[in-house]
Amino acid sequence: MLRQACVLGVDIGTSSSKGVLVTLDGTIVATATREHDVQRPAPGHVEMDARVWWDEAAGIVRELLTAPEAGPVQAVGVSGMGPCVLVTDLAGEPRRPAMLYGIDTRATAQIERLTGLLGGADAIRERCGSSLSTQAAGPKLAWLAEHEPQAVVGDWRFFQPSTWLGWHLTGAYYLDHHSASQCTPMYDAGTQDWYGPWVGEVAAGLQLPPLVWPGDTVGGVTAAAAAETGLTPGTPVIAGTIDAWSEAISVGAHRVGDLMLMYGTTMFLINTVDRPLTSPTLWGTVGALPGTRNLAGGMATSGAITGWLRELFGSPGYPELLALAEQAGPGAHGLLMLPYFAGERTPVADPDARGVLAGLTVSHTRGDLYRAALEATAFGVRHNVAAIEQAGGRVARIVAVGGGAQGSLWTQLVSDVTGLAQAIPAQTIGAAFGAAFLAAGAVGSPDIDLWNPIVESRTPSPSAHADYDELYALYLALYPATAPVVHALAARERHAAGLGMSDGPGVIADRALRIRSAPC
Repeated sequence: MLRQACVLGVDIGTSSSKGVLVTLDGTIVATATREHDVQRPAPGHVEMDARVWWDEAAGIVRELLTAPEAGPVQAVGVSGMGPCVLVTDLAGEPRRPAMLYGIDTRATAQIERLTGLLGGADAIRERCGSSLSTQAAGPKLAWLAEHEPQAVVGDWRFFQPSTWLGWHLTGAYYLDHHSASQCTPMYDAGTQDWYGPWVGEVAAGLQLPPLVWPGDTVGGVTAAAAAETGLTPGTPVIAGTIDAWSEAISVGAHRVGDLMLMYGTTMFLINTVDRPLTSPTLWGTVGALPGTRNLAGGMATSGAITGWLRELFGSPGYPELLALAEQAGPGAHGLLMLPYFAGERTPVADPDARGVLAGLTVSHTRGDLYRAALEATAFGVRHNVAAIEQAGGRVARIVAVGGGAQGSLWTQLVSDVTGLAQAIPAQTIGAAFGAAFLAAGAVGSPDIDLWNPIVESRTPSPSAHADYDELYALYLALYPATAPVVHALAARERHAAGLGMSDGPGVIADRALRIRSAPC
């Protein structure tokens, strides 16, 4: 049997690495996964050994190439979580574990210091598109300079998971424009280039990576990489990007008015807009494709909460838990949860936020708690959509992607809570598929609507939406009502871990007063 030519995509995610082998017409030939854990050495610190990324990627490629129907690989695409901070010497040897994206919240003091130093949040947003936050790479580089100067001494390099794979495959050092636009304050979103004066403030000695666009060919597979992976030397390798943006590419959600909603360990939203827009509580970025702009938001936890609950329940199967949650009904018999189990990114922007479960009684069941967690993430999506629209974004179409989009209950709850329909594509595998699609563009002219057509939709129930309106109002009230308590607890957590009380009682009380006075 004649085997068809293929492209290959690999993605490094928070809880696993994934790969997919796809024919040039979009047919999936084989998939492979490697699960992994992140390390949490201290409260707010979330890291990974970058060597794991390459080891898993190489193993995935070897496995895919042994699939019975695997044909010759014409090009390779890569993507990964981000923006992460991996610093290496000039030979690419890591100097410490990689600091992950917005779920690593350690750099709060650096955010405050740099915001003042660089002229304030408005000035930073005007140049970079986003304010400084735990999502941004710049403050984490500044944290390293202050706390681990040996990691950034002399000349050094800076990688993301996607570029780490690209470097191992080709020897090329680069960064894609979208990922760079999340390296605030180092990238000027207007000129779409590095901004030297602010690079110097956070990354002295950094050998800046040349900028490319996702989909650009960055090189061919080296002989060394071929020996490790089984790929043919010289096979083109395509610059990828941050996984959520690769997911948006995988479902064709890059037209103005599209909103990509990623159901995963964290929840991500990307709205394509017709002009550069900024918001104090969202991220304004350049898009993954040249000429596009985005407003984006991300929740720090979503699927991570359901996974945590599952472990607490003794690891029953997800189908069993979903069935119990469906039986619980809207409102989970009087439960309401805040999904801020690792702080929160947008639109709260509070690394000291914490999860809250209100209304708990001894009568509540596993199904009630699981339902409350799913509903909490749905309320978080609605909160982010409201922030996007307030900032000038327009949500004309929502396309769901990610592992959580494969079931009906979670996506239905999000539609019921938001009152918005969602399109469900044939393939929700996500970022690896998007990376493969970009790779296909190096050897042909693929059409994502043919690769991944919409096959079903979720439409909101009017009665359920009306019920959730009342609960959403309570959800918005719960955060400011509980913030003084959880902030004090977060400070105690840091103190118990030996990190010090970075906020004294007066600062905590002042922040609580501001939150309580702020509109939801």
